[in-house]
Amino acid sequence: MFYTHRGHKLRFLSSRKAQFVTVGIIPTMKKLSFISRIALLLGFLFTLDKLLAFVRVIIIARAFNLSFELDAFNAADILPTLLTALISGEALAVAFIPVLIQTLTLRGREAAWDLFSRVVNLAFILTGALAVIAAIFADPIVRLWMPGFTADQQHIISLLMRLDLIASCIFSISGLVVGGLQANEHFLLPALAPILYNIGQIFGAAILAPATPLHFGPLTLPALGLGVYGLAYGVILGAALHLLIQIPGLIRYGFRWTPSVRINDPAMIASLKVIGPRIVTVLGIQLMFVVRSYLASRLGQTGAITSLSYGWMIMQVPETLLGTAIATALLPTLSELAARADWDGFRQTIEKAIRALIALSLPAGAIIAAGIHPLLRAAFHFDEAGTNLLTATTRVYMLTLCGYALQEVAARTFYARKEATIPLVTVLIRLAVYLIIGISGLIFFKSIGAPVIAAAELSLTVEAIVMLIILNRRMKEPVRIDGVLLKGLAAALLGGGAAYALAVMLPGSAVVTAILGMTVGTIIALVIVQKEVRLLLNL
Repeated sequence: MFYTHRGHKLRFLSSRKAQFVTVGIIPTMKKLSFISRIALLLGFLFTLDKLLAFVRVIIIARAFNLSFELDAFNAADILPTLLTALISGEALAVAFIPVLIQTLTLRGREAAWDLFSRVVNLAFILTGALAVIAAIFADPIVRLWMPGFTADQQHIISLLMRLDLIASCIFSISGLVVGGLQANEHFLLPALAPILYNIGQIFGAAILAPATPLHFGPLTLPALGLGVYGLAYGVILGAALHLLIQIPGLIRYGFRWTPSVRINDPAMIASLKVIGPRIVTVLGIQLMFVVRSYLASRLGQTGAITSLSYGWMIMQVPETLLGTAIATALLPTLSELAARADWDGFRQTIEKAIRALIALSLPAGAIIAAGIHPLLRAAFHFDEAGTNLLTATTRVYMLTLCGYALQEVAARTFYARKEATIPLVTVLIRLAVYLIIGISGLIFFKSIGAPVIAAAELSLTVEAIVMLIILNRRMKEPVRIDGVLLKGLAAALLGGGAAYALAVMLPGSAVVTAILGMTVGTIIALVIVQKEVRLLLNL
């Protein structure tokens, strides 16, 4: 829910109903807009989720190192992830939320839950049917998509894929529940769901998978010895927890399940008109992950797929804190502004968000890239070659951070306007650019390895720019960024340069000097972009 502190109460803002509960005052929050508060809440919870994700991958890395088993686990998850994203999942909820908000506003909660039920029922049936087909044909699918592996290795990937498909069926419900609760302006439980998902995976990685107990200082964890299959069982457990944590929210908002998939209803038809293009859009996005693994398997480089997966995940930490948190908080407000045709307020909200994202994401990427190497070496315990590979891949991904963050907000502006075809067109442009960069890198710069494949993600920056150009042409007044790009680049150069210089020149532990350098670099950058930081706090 949107909320703001008034006196001694926490006010949950809603165009349909306001509710009050007594809590303590948080003085520092009084000066923030309600969107900023939601963004900060989500940013905190998303960051906690990413920290748990790091705990998970560190446990996995220490148990499996850069090995075929780890590559197999990451490769096996590609198709289930694609299926989840296409038919259900939180990505699909982005398009569904504006329609659900409109139904909730005009026809009431009962009608909204009826619409929600029919969409979820349809998603579950389609996901289940496709999961069964994928499980039956898993072996030929893996042979086609992963030609660089041996027959025995492909068989292991197939078995892992079948287990991951169970989680996809659970997510066909759970992912859309996220959208249902956010449409009711409730954000807490949907934000906690990924945290529970990571906890389930951590249990699989720390308890189910290892053949011998893992030691973390004085703590020794028991081991069940299921090997890489234990990781897959952890994914299933995490998916179940992802759904279960949200059930109290459904009860709180009076959810009533409708056992129907009837589509001859205006609201259902309106939903499918938006969801249809979104499915194709997500397909384009997920195809890039498929292409990434395909190209990586052609490199002949052990650990290439894992370094790409981990490097992308590391980049997602600042991207989620900035891009995803802000975009998620903005979507309900943008949807209401669009419904009221308040285009001036719509433009001002977007402009503030974009200026803040440019000013913060550029230096964030530079500062993290400057100090990341010793942190990765300490966290993952890879050998020097493995650490260097992961460092180089992560640094390339950091170049895409600004584009990722901008694309998150830009895409939601079109979904709020119910113009789902625009993100579809732009993702096709992005896919074409991704293929050009990725294939060219494989042909001409194969010796570089995984980082050259990571460079293909620069296609996201192209997509974000195209989206903003189209948006400006559709608005009465354009979204202006003025000199914020130069200011962000200056903050990146000075902040990143200071972080790298201190990390290299200061005596002492490499981890300590890296953290100190990144801290000083962050302070320098924030001083330069302090005006844009204030924009972020007053969205």
